[in-house]
Amino acid sequence: MLDSPVPSLIVFAVFAVVGFCIIVLLGTMVLGWVEPLIERWLGGVSVAEWLDERLHHVRRRRAANDDDANLDQSTFGLLSILQSASVVVGDDDEVISANPEVYRLGIMRDDRIVNDKVLDAVHEVREHGGRRLFDIQTTTVARFESSVDPLERSEGVDVYGVQRPNWLNVTVGRVDANHVVVLLDDVSESVRFNQIRDSFIVNVSEQLLKPTEALNRLADELEHDDPDVGRVHAAAHEVRTASNHLNHMVADLLLLIKAQEPIVPSAANRINVMEQVNDVVDSMAGVIRDAGVRLQVEGDRSLAINGDVSQIRTALSKLLENAVQYSPRGGYVSVSVGLGELGDNVLIRVLDQGKGIPKNEQSHIFERFYRGADQGGRKVDGVGLGLAIVKHVTLTHHGSVSVWSVPGQGSTFTMTLPLAR
Repeated sequence: MLDSPVPSLIVFAVFAVVGFCIIVLLGTMVLGWVEPLIERWLGGVSVAEWLDERLHHVRRRRAANDDDANLDQSTFGLLSILQSASVVVGDDDEVISANPEVYRLGIMRDDRIVNDKVLDAVHEVREHGGRRLFDIQTTTVARFESSVDPLERSEGVDVYGVQRPNWLNVTVGRVDANHVVVLLDDVSESVRFNQIRDSFIVNVSEQLLKPTEALNRLADELEHDDPDVGRVHAAAHEVRTASNHLNHMVADLLLLIKAQEPIVPSAANRINVMEQVNDVVDSMAGVIRDAGVRLQVEGDRSLAINGDVSQIRTALSKLLENAVQYSPRGGYVSVSVGLGELGDNVLIRVLDQGKGIPKNEQSHIFERFYRGADQGGRKVDGVGLGLAIVKHVTLTHHGSVSVWSVPGQGSTFTMTLPLAR
């Protein structure tokens, strides 16, 4: 008589259940050990919260895709050929479409409009219709701007730099019953040019008075029947000094105006950085020698940027002149060229062993016509435009400039420029 298969099936079922329970128990133990590591990797967010957030994101994207399907394709075609940066916003402020420029201009972050004035205009247009026109000023988002060199960071020491401001003309209007469009016209280049032009006119007019007054004094002396030779020589020297100062200022203002010209990266404007540094150093050899300053130049000879050669040389010259002028005789000046921390920027550092810049001056040194105090008893020439020129050249080349300085320890200026494409 054959054995009944029923007991075998029961035994198999028992073993299967026990095996399943063991697997579940082991899985629970492993999950309890792994979950804290996963949460730490997720930045403190629980796995359940992360999964819920991901599902919510997927649902939002599906809703956005449904909205995309409802939008007339001709609307997207029209927005794509406009020079303005654009954002299309749905009913719940969800961004349906946006080009990358909107992120760079600081209007959006994480698929949301973060500029309150723009968002308020979107709400007004959605509720009341019509169109809103206004101007705003933003700052280029840090990840699109060359950042401060980590080697310059020091605990308790501030690093002052400049970021690229953006002046925008904003237009907000309806596309249809469910969508609002935001158009952003970047007029920054025009605003900067007008600012420099106005500054040029005002300051040249003021500076013209000095040589005019000196000429009047010289004329007064020469009109005497028996002019005093000593006073004539003194008046003539005053005229020459005022004239040289005016010439220097006009030349620097023209450089400042030229620094507003936009730079479009291309193979035709690829520049080897070390070649420009060496050319500037060679052109200033006499000045460096007369100042009694020791100079060291080092860096990666393969690094290149896109830009205007004359502008880059001007900025390098101004930084080197500044370092030499504020360094004591026998002091040390270093120029170095290297790759940024993330590998997408070129860092040009100019270091000096001067007395350093007081903290209360550091936030002003990139302003036009600002001059620091004389240092070490040395008379410092210039009209206060050198670092302003450096700032505008750097911003025009889509970079940034910063200063690290501690009184008694010297200063380090860093130009951070995008690596050549």
